[in-house]
Amino acid sequence: MTAAEGQSRDGPRDGLSIGSVLAQLRPEFPDVTISKIRFLESEGLVQPARTSSGYRQFTGADVERLRFVLSAQRDHYLPLKVIREQLDAVDRGLEPSTPMPRLPRQLASLDGDSYAAPTAGDFAASREIRLTKEELLSEAGIDDAMLAELERYGLITPGAAGFYDADAVHVARTVKSMTTYGIEPRHLRAFRASADREVGLLEQIVTPVSRQRDADSRARADEVVRELAALSVTLHTLLVKSGIRSVTGT
Repeated sequence: MTAAEGQSRDGPRDGLSIGSVLAQLRPEFPDVTISKIRFLESEGLVQPARTSSGYRQFTGADVERLRFVLSAQRDHYLPLKVIREQLDAVDRGLEPSTPMPRLPRQLASLDGDSYAAPTAGDFAASREIRLTKEELLSEAGIDDAMLAELERYGLITPGAAGFYDADAVHVARTVKSMTTYGIEPRHLRAFRASADREVGLLEQIVTPVSRQRDADSRARADEVVRELAALSVTLHTLLVKSGIRSVTGT
């Protein structure tokens, strides 16, 4: 088979592969992933052509469409439903019914303090780090008694082989800082319970997606749970910030 015959069987090859699209978007959106692009496709926000072999073929217009969606999410916190409505209006030659809002100055910088909301990329899997108990104690600057308390109240849990991950170090350091204000690990059980409830809610939402049998279902589930986790942490932070202002009267 000649190269020309191979191209005709698979259709035109002048489109962009999903990897090429990712390379174009990454400089502006460092957290974007292939699974994110697939998720947006599954939500109908972009519809690339397919070759006869099933490979995605994106156009320049598809890339701009993805850039619009990612900007609307990152810069304006718009839900996908609103973004889809705007894109549908544009596709029909109409003006979007909901203009792209500008973030109020207070949300961009509260009282002059910058607030960087977490993104889905913050919850992506990273290189696994396994620490021994001695390494954890050294890195976190805590003693055996403190670690025992953290484990007792579920704030830190070693893995099956007895190793600890990088998050355990951050948790230990954070709690150690809180102890300087008279807060002890036993006072933080509510934080553990709250986090477990949030995780349980996200699990309920994502489980039906992950059980679907199509090839991209796992990628979509991973993307959904990361997006929801980022939104959950953002909401929690803002609610605490609002509550603190009520307490201090500022």
